[in-house]
Amino acid sequence: MPKLVRLYITQVLIGFAISAAFVGVLLALNVANLWHLVTHSDIGILAVVVLWFANGIVFSGVQFAIRIMGMAERDDDDGQGGKRSAVTEHKAVPALVPAPVSVPVQSKRQL
Repeated sequence: MPKLVRLYITQVLIGFAISAAFVGVLLALNVANLWHLVTHSDIGILAVVVLWFANGIVFSGVQFAIRIMGMAERDDDDGQGGKRSAVTEHKAVPALVPAPVSVPVQSKRQL
């Protein structure tokens, strides 16, 4: 199995485990009276499964994105980025100067 696929599967499993913990905490703390709604409804189990699955998709995506972005190499960190002054210092690139433009306006009101 390729390393990327194995990494994705492990991050999905971690995301769904986090989702299970999150839904468990929601039910335990009775947020928005969720425990009462789930236990006193005939389709409460389906609602919990859908909540777990939807949150699992979100948490899996976030978990995978954090893992992938954490693997980036920092080889271009030379401290030279983010300086706008380099654009105006060079004579080859002129600085942009706003120019006023007159626009004739005709009145549509009739007196």
